[in-house]
Amino acid sequence: MKVIYLHQEETEIIQLAIDNNRQAQQQIYNRFSSKMLSVCRQYIKDIQLAEDVMITAFMKVFTNLGKFENKGSFEGWVRRIMVNECISYLRVQKKVKFIEDENYTEESFNGIESQLSIDQIQFLIDNLPDGYKMVFNLYAIEGYKHNEIAKMLGINEGTSKSQLSHARKMLQKQIITLKKEENGTE
Repeated sequence: MKVIYLHQEETEIIQLAIDNNRQAQQQIYNRFSSKMLSVCRQYIKDIQLAEDVMITAFMKVFTNLGKFENKGSFEGWVRRIMVNECISYLRVQKKVKFIEDENYTEESFNGIESQLSIDQIQFLIDNLPDGYKMVFNLYAIEGYKHNEIAKMLGINEGTSKSQLSHARKMLQKQIITLKKEENGTE
């Protein structure tokens, strides 16, 4: 019996995909497409547009597979390409505006309440202005630091921090409103 380790199998599939093996490329797509569509959907509200961006990003994945150095996870590498493609798409569409706010104050917030469903949380995030949403997703969901976000988006670090602060405040207000509606007090 031949034992193939998961990482070794992934490495072999990647190498086959680099050699333009369509079945290997299909395996990679099938393995990651649902997760990556979720990533794109976090940034792009319209599911069809998010899917278009994901497919474009997968083309970049397959074009650049030879550049993957097996440092870190392959999924993380693919995810980074997805995020960058979403940012590029939103930039081209000119949907993102960042407001310079030198006088913001950083506040601590409790996490989004666990009583909310995933759909409710996504709805609340979707209602954020695009700049707030992008910084919120990059920071709170993707785990980037403000200096990394600033570099990715071509803004200064203070702007990233203020966008996050404003996003959190807006989410808090939306949660309060949602809770009042659910309780029938609004």
